[in-house]
Amino acid sequence: MGFFLTIVVLVITLGLAWRFLGSYMAAVFEGRVHYLGWAERPFYRLLGTSPENEQSWKRYAGSVVIFSAAFLAVGYLLLRVQGSLPLNPQHLGAVTPALSFNTAVSFLTNTNWQNYGGEETMSYFSQIGVLTVQQFVSAAVGMLTGIAAAIAMVRGFSRRNSPTIGNFWVDITRCMLYILLPITFIAGIVVVGQGAVQTLAGTVSIHDALNGVTQTIARGPAGFMSTIMQLGTNGGGFFDVDLAHPLENPTALTNFVFIWLTLSIPFALTYTFGKMVGSIRHGAALLAAMVLIFGVWVGFTSYSEHTNNPAVAAAGLTSQPTGNMEGKEVRFGDTSSALFNISMTQTSDGAVDSQTDSYNPMGGFGALTGMMLGEVTPGGTGSGMYTILIYAVIAVFIGGLMIGRTPEYLGKKIQAKEIKLAGLGSLVMPLVVLIVTAIAVSIHAGRAGPLNGGPHGFSEILYALTSQGNNNGSAMAGLTGNTAFYNIVGAIDMLIGRFGIMIPALALGGSLAAKGAVPASLGTFRTDNAMFIGLVVGVILIIGGLTFFPAVSLGPIVEQLSHGKFF
Repeated sequence: MGFFLTIVVLVITLGLAWRFLGSYMAAVFEGRVHYLGWAERPFYRLLGTSPENEQSWKRYAGSVVIFSAAFLAVGYLLLRVQGSLPLNPQHLGAVTPALSFNTAVSFLTNTNWQNYGGEETMSYFSQIGVLTVQQFVSAAVGMLTGIAAAIAMVRGFSRRNSPTIGNFWVDITRCMLYILLPITFIAGIVVVGQGAVQTLAGTVSIHDALNGVTQTIARGPAGFMSTIMQLGTNGGGFFDVDLAHPLENPTALTNFVFIWLTLSIPFALTYTFGKMVGSIRHGAALLAAMVLIFGVWVGFTSYSEHTNNPAVAAAGLTSQPTGNMEGKEVRFGDTSSALFNISMTQTSDGAVDSQTDSYNPMGGFGALTGMMLGEVTPGGTGSGMYTILIYAVIAVFIGGLMIGRTPEYLGKKIQAKEIKLAGLGSLVMPLVVLIVTAIAVSIHAGRAGPLNGGPHGFSEILYALTSQGNNNGSAMAGLTGNTAFYNIVGAIDMLIGRFGIMIPALALGGSLAAKGAVPASLGTFRTDNAMFIGLVVGVILIIGGLTFFPAVSLGPIVEQLSHGKFF
C-alpha cells in the first residue's frame, strides 16, 4: 500500500489497540480477567505464591534480578554446548565465550543485539530453546522493567498508603498467558500464511543449470519467532539480514503487521495507565506527548530518505531527487523503510527491513536520536511507559516550581526522594552510553571496529553503544562487533541500561504507593492539558539534547555538512 494510506491505516488500527488492548491489559493486571485461571494456578503452586501474596518494591526488584540471573546462566550454558545439543542439522559448533555472554545478556535484557549471523551461528535448538524463549521471557520481564515497572508506578499513583506494588511472579505469568501468547499466535498464523518460513527441516540446495552453480538456502522456524520479537519489541531476527529477508518478511502486509505489533502495546499502555489511575485524560496526555515526537521523527526521517544520497549526488550520478534506495528493499521503498526504522528505534525493538548504514546522514540522525531520547515515544513493551512517567515526574516538579507549590501528580506529592529517583532513572542511560563510547574511541580495540573512517565511523560506534544502552538492538551494521572488546563492553552497556533504570523505577513506584493522596485545589498544577503535554515534550527533548548533542554533532551532523565527502 502507499505510504500515506499506510499511515492512515496504522493510525486507525493503533487507535483501536489503544482503546481496547489498553483496557484489556488494565483488566489483566488488576486481576479482573480469569479465563486462563486453570493455566495460572499450576504456576503459582510451583512457585509457592498467589495473587494475594504481594511484594514490596525491594522484594519485587529482587525477584526480577534473581529470575534474570538464572535465565542468563542457562542461556549462556546452552550456547556454549550448542554443538552437543539436538536440532542442529547444520552441525554448528559451540558459540565462543564472549559472544555467548553478549548474546545471553542481549536476549535477557530485551535488547536482542546480534553480533552474529543468525542462520550461520545458531542451531535450531538455540534459536528456539534459547533465543525465542528469551524473547518471551525478556518481553515479560521487559513488561516488568517495562509493563511491570510501569504497572508498579501506576499502582504507586492509584494506591494509598500501600507497602506493596504487586507480585512479580503473578505479573509475569499473566503477561505471558493473557497478552503475549494469544496475540503472537494469531499474528504468527497471518505471517506464515503470507509466506514466512516455519520449518525444522534443514537447508535446501537449488541447482542453477543455466549458470552451473548450486545455491544453499537457509530455512528454519522464522515465522512465529518474528511475531514474538516484534510484539515484545525484541528485534532479534532468525536471519542475519533480519526482516529484510523475504522468508521472514515476505510481503507489504507482513511488514505492516510487524510495525503494528511493535507499536501496539507501548501506545496502548497509556490507556492502561489512565484506566488504572481513574483518569483517561492523564493517559491521553502521555499518549499525545508520545505521538507528537514520534510523528515529527517519522516525517523528518522519511523526508530525508526521500532525497538523494549526498555521496551519489556529489558524484553527479543523478540529477533528479528519486529517493535514497541504497540498502533498501524495492518491495518497501524509501519512505516505508524510514517508517519501519523509526518505529523500531523509537521503541526498544531494533529490527530492520533496510540497511541503516546506508541511510542519508540525517536519516541516520533520526534513527540515532530516537534512541537517545530514551525510547519513550512510545518506547518498548512498557519500558517506554515507565520512562515517560519518570519524565512526567520531572515535568511536574518543574511545573510546581513555576507556580510556587509543592509538585503533585495524580494526588501524590513529588518530593525530594521521588525527584532523586526520577533524576537517576533519566541519567543512567546517557551516562553509560557516553562513557563506553568515550572508551571505545580512545583505545585501539574500539577504533578497529568501524568499517568507515571520519564522522560516519564515529556514528557507527556511537549508534551501536546507544542501541545497546537503550536495549534497542538495531545496528548501523558497519561496525565489526563480534570481538572480545565489543562483546564484553556491549554486554555491560546492556545490563546497566536495563537494570540501572528498572531499580529506580520500581523504587519510585514503591515510594509513591506508600503515600496518601492530596486533594486537588484551585492552585494545583494540571497534568492533563496541553501545557503539561508541552512541558513533558520539552523535558524529553532538553534532557536528550543537552546530553547527546555534542556527540551527535561529531557524527551525522558533520557528515551532513560534508555534502557526501568520504573520509
